[in-house]
Amino acid sequence: MDELGLFTAALGLSAPWRVTRTEFDGAQLDLYLDFSRGARFSCPARDCTHGACAVHDTADKTWRHMDFFQYKALLPARLPRVCCPEHGVRQVSVSWARPGSGFSMLFEALALTFATAMPVAKVAEMTREHDTRIWRVLEHHVGAARDREDFSAVTKVGMDET
Repeated sequence: MDELGLFTAALGLSAPWRVTRTEFDGAQLDLYLDFSRGARFSCPARDCTHGACAVHDTADKTWRHMDFFQYKALLPARLPRVCCPEHGVRQVSVSWARPGSGFSMLFEALALTFATAMPVAKVAEMTREHDTRIWRVLEHHVGAARDREDFSAVTKVGMDET
């Protein structure tokens, strides 16, 4: 397996996505992601039945990923927007990151795991990110978890003076 295939496998990418090139400057590793020419994507609308929409255009995006070895890793990619006959032009979702996040899902999972055991300032230091960015990740996932909670069966609540 060559270097690009190794990084494609390490990131868990599947067709049409792959690592097309890498750049390393001694401190940071950039893994450039791209999709195959002619690839078609599902419409990202929640209940859309159109499964193979043509690419309308792309936008350059970059996500912070977990470090590879001791080096900061970034994932730059051309993110496609598809033209759906029903919903118009929409940006596709990618498997490695949640929409609107500047981090890969693996980075977010790492930050969440660290945050259960240490203060956010230490998580930020260990990941070499600003603590406000880490707080945004935590607030998103904690908020989503709270939204899924169902307290309809609770009949009693206990409190103390604090």
